[in-house]
Amino acid sequence: MATRSIDWRRLHVEAFARDHGALEGAEPATSFPRLISSAHPEAPPEAAHDVRWRAQGELRQPRSVEPQSWLHLEAQTSMALVCQRCLGPVAAALDVNRWFRFVHGEDEAAALDAQTEDDVLALGRPLDLLGLIEDELLLALPLVPRHEHCPVPLPMSADVELEQEAEPVNPFAALGALKRRGNGGA
Repeated sequence: MATRSIDWRRLHVEAFARDHGALEGAEPATSFPRLISSAHPEAPPEAAHDVRWRAQGELRQPRSVEPQSWLHLEAQTSMALVCQRCLGPVAAALDVNRWFRFVHGEDEAAALDAQTEDDVLALGRPLDLLGLIEDELLLALPLVPRHEHCPVPLPMSADVELEQEAEPVNPFAALGALKRRGNGGA
């Protein structure tokens, strides 16, 4: 495990993997603006729980292949999203547990990504670990957040139809009133 100081905002993945580096922390949800923008509009940003995360580097040496740099990322948080049934806030737990393989160059990453089910990223400039964490949490958002049972009863379409049938409106009633007024004045 590395003993030197590691900047997790500018992580050098190859060195981190070679040193079997490990980092962990907790960041306020407000550090992830794209994630917070997915929250229920009435939920204050501080209502989202802190994002707890852990990153572990690993250098793998497969047979007859050069060493491979890998990064294991775990992140958890909880936030209020918009329920797609009642439009109220619904608590959603987000959990990320992913391995990433790093290769030299975008072309190699694209080729390997098509051949394997591994998550492949290109080495190059230092990695913004918080940016990667935010990207993965965004991918972990439920497609259709909703309550199991909404706290407010929802009107059913049949109920709306019954209400409309209870008060029928005759479009010719106004015409009949005008006609009666016209006959009375003649």
